[in-house]
Amino acid sequence: MARLRALLGAVAAMSAAVTALVSGVVFLSAAPAAAHDHPSGITDLVTPAVVRLEAVSHVEITLLDHIGELKHVERSYDIPFAVGTGTVVNPDGTVVGLRRLAVNPDDVAVYAANRIFAEHHKVKIPADYKKHKLSDDQLNHHLQECYPPKSDTATCIVEVTTEITAYPNVTPASTGYKVKCIKAGPDPDDPAVLVPLTPATGVGMPTAPLADKVPDQVGSPTNIAGFLGRPGPDVQHSVTIAHLGQGGGKGQTGRPFADPEKKVNEPVELGAMADKGMVGAPVIGDKDGHVIGLLIGGGKEGKMLGVREVLNVLGQAKVTPRRGAIDTAFEAALARYHTNYFTEAAPGFQRVLELYPGDVVAANLLKTTLAKRGGPDDQGTKQLAAPPAASSRPLWPFLVAAGVLFLAAGGGAYLLWRRRAPDRRTEELPPPLATGPAFDEGASQTVVVRRSQPFQAVPQQQQVLTAQEGPMKYCVSCGMRLGAGHRFCGYCGHPIET
Repeated sequence: MARLRALLGAVAAMSAAVTALVSGVVFLSAAPAAAHDHPSGITDLVTPAVVRLEAVSHVEITLLDHIGELKHVERSYDIPFAVGTGTVVNPDGTVVGLRRLAVNPDDVAVYAANRIFAEHHKVKIPADYKKHKLSDDQLNHHLQECYPPKSDTATCIVEVTTEITAYPNVTPASTGYKVKCIKAGPDPDDPAVLVPLTPATGVGMPTAPLADKVPDQVGSPTNIAGFLGRPGPDVQHSVTIAHLGQGGGKGQTGRPFADPEKKVNEPVELGAMADKGMVGAPVIGDKDGHVIGLLIGGGKEGKMLGVREVLNVLGQAKVTPRRGAIDTAFEAALARYHTNYFTEAAPGFQRVLELYPGDVVAANLLKTTLAKRGGPDDQGTKQLAAPPAASSRPLWPFLVAAGVLFLAAGGGAYLLWRRRAPDRRTEELPPPLATGPAFDEGASQTVVVRRSQPFQAVPQQQQVLTAQEGPMKYCVSCGMRLGAGHRFCGYCGHPIET
């Protein structure tokens, strides 16, 4: 049984090895599309995480009218001061943008004072951010006391709050979610970190991957993705191609853009787009689709703020950019889509929409995937339909290896069987009996035992007596019982005295 078990174990091991080898052959000849890398130049990794930012200063002001009868006049004003683009970098909804999109550089208390004084006292005061004077000394005195800073004799009580709304890239159009600035640089074009007042629940939101550094090569192609309006059925995200220029000199902010072929004045073109709402938009590297900076500037010059400055502000705010479950599912589906494995990509995009309903990018890609699934361009269908012989890798090396494994396993089983076989050496026999004459007729058989056995074992042997036996006799040399017709001791051969 031991030899049989050893042989069966060797056969089982050999079968497992051959099965693993065949499985490896099938896997190599039919590798899935997930093994492919993302092609360069794509923006789909970032565009789901692009948001529209709209900032408003909300002012509550109370005018204490001391002219004539005392009156308290209350007004509230919403003053929009910035629109632009931000990028989600954490599934909870944390956004990176620019300071100008989060902090109003103007003193809205002055604006509110001009508005309320003009409305209540029926005087002409421009609705701007400058302090004005009136020809009437009493009204002018009250107006100056209404302007900040607040004093003990102030005629106005002002409370200012900032409301920033982020509108995600979803359909149907979202009402957005509120964010607040927790960290920003001192200049308007410095990066800012905006965290949601109510963090996203569940798996959260799509995020954009951030690069480690900006490409050094002049003329490196990039893509800039953002919104020219609030996301909706008629407003989709926009993508513009641009190229990095020579790095800015000492003391200059941002890196300029420049068309290497000099066909387009990219700084002017991007400056105009920044003014229309693309300011703060992510600049996406062409190599791996990661964010390498943010669009800054405006007017006749658009520039890029590098990703290192963004990472530095995130570190100061103690915010760690990270990817989430939606991003993992989306990247897996996106890899299959860009390698034309549409049959495998469709379930992936459907999963993304289950995790994050309304994802515009995933919905558009799913629509295209379903249209191409099973068509002539679908590599997954071609792979399933192709015969095994069409593999680019020959099968004979694997067959040779399988044969070698078979022989090795058989040889091992044989050696194991030989090693476990019992020893067939002949057991040691007791010393031979002394030669002598043949037994007399009618003599009973003598019981032969080994010399090493104790004498007490002899009585246990069954005695064989005949009817003619007389008194029992024993050998005087070894003490062995003698038969009736024995002339010599059957054990030691000593002659018997008659």
